[in-house]
Amino acid sequence: MSGNLASTLARRGRGRPMDRYDRLPAELRRWLAGAALPWSAGSALRLWRRLDRETGGDVARMLRRLELAERRMLARDCPRIWGAAYPLDAPPRRDRGD
Repeated sequence: MSGNLASTLARRGRGRPMDRYDRLPAELRRWLAGAALPWSAGSALRLWRRLDRETGGDVARMLRRLELAERRMLARDCPRIWGAAYPLDAPPRRDRGD
């Protein structure tokens, strides 16, 4: 099939993303499973390796630093996405029974 061979879009994500995810350290995979943001395996691994060097391999500190990094990203992105007053200006939630 030659449908999109002339595309000028950059080819990204070659390979199999789940294989990259499966090769991540077990502690990092567990953390990613509960993460609030959709981290890519590559970006998570780059940060994990940097934290490994900075903490001397202290997994508990590495996990705390991952949490901090994610909180910072959310704090930066939430106002841009939902507005500066979010969640204060969010409409009230209604119970399903109403």
